[in-house]
Amino acid sequence: MTRKKRMFDIEMPVEDAPAAEAPTPQRRGPMASAISENAEALQARKSAADAIRAENDALAHEYVALRDAGHIVRAVALEDVHCRMLVRDRLPGADMEMAELVTSIRDLGLSNPIRVMPRPDGDSYELVQGYRRLTAYRQLLDETGDAQWATIPALVLPGATDVAGLYRRMVDENVIRKDLSFAEMAYAAQNYAADPATGATDLSEAVAALFQSAPYSKRSYIRSFAFLLDTLGGALTYPAEIPRALGVELSRLLKEHPDVAEAVRRDLQALGSEPAIRDELDVLRRYAKADAFDVVPERAKAPKAAAGQGRAKAKTTFHIRSAHGQVKCTAGQGRLEIKVDRDFTSIDRARLEQAIATLVDGLS
Repeated sequence: MTRKKRMFDIEMPVEDAPAAEAPTPQRRGPMASAISENAEALQARKSAADAIRAENDALAHEYVALRDAGHIVRAVALEDVHCRMLVRDRLPGADMEMAELVTSIRDLGLSNPIRVMPRPDGDSYELVQGYRRLTAYRQLLDETGDAQWATIPALVLPGATDVAGLYRRMVDENVIRKDLSFAEMAYAAQNYAADPATGATDLSEAVAALFQSAPYSKRSYIRSFAFLLDTLGGALTYPAEIPRALGVELSRLLKEHPDVAEAVRRDLQALGSEPAIRDELDVLRRYAKADAFDVVPERAKAPKAAAGQGRAKAKTTFHIRSAHGQVKCTAGQGRLEIKVDRDFTSIDRARLEQAIATLVDGLS
């Protein structure tokens, strides 16, 4: 018996072809890795250097802008700072508070730098603000000989040197700080009016130019003190100590009673060359108080002049320019005073005597 073969249709699942394996990355050698890392480090350093350079450029431009605007403090040699182009607003005479300022600077340092402007020669500076601070540094250098006082912190202001502008800056600082007396403000106005470089023709124009922001009443007080200084002249030892009310009252008295001026001068001169501040003010108050009651002291009456002899003239003050800067001249009875920023002790005595003799003979 023949057996029949039985066939079974069995559908066998077809397996997917094995996926191709990802190629194994080729491993770099140590040298290649080192080169790559070094390149990355170089790029990082270059980026950092570029950032630093950009920041330095910005800072440099900012510094130049601040310097040109006069906001950068520099160390300036004392010998390079001059006070020749204008008369300072401080009245001549002893500074009662200079010793205190010197002690403060020596112990604590200078908290506020002086301000200067380049002089036309380009090698030196003209002082704008800080005369007392500059004086204190010079005094410290003379007393100690220490090189640390040979230079002073200064702000160099921009622009061309302008005499009228110098006066404005000098006065503004002290007025804002309320550091100037009315006598010193009047003194500054007188010098401004006398300086041909300012363009002011009289005292009123000078007061208006220097004290533009001041109220009318204050400008009026300054004009009164200017009249007081002109009238009493060198008889006053402490004009900066005169209170406002007393100075205004005295000015009014002297305008209404011109003959009183000579009596006031005689009483002041009777106090001696170095009177006490209180004694000088007492003399002035006595006249002001007497006039307030319309009673002029008997001794205030002017003495009768001898035949052919006129009244004694008050002093005359004026300014001239020279090769050594501005010169202040004060002429009075038996007295001629010349002030200029120059050390006359350095001149040979024979030459100095000859120059003075020539001056006096030329005035005869």
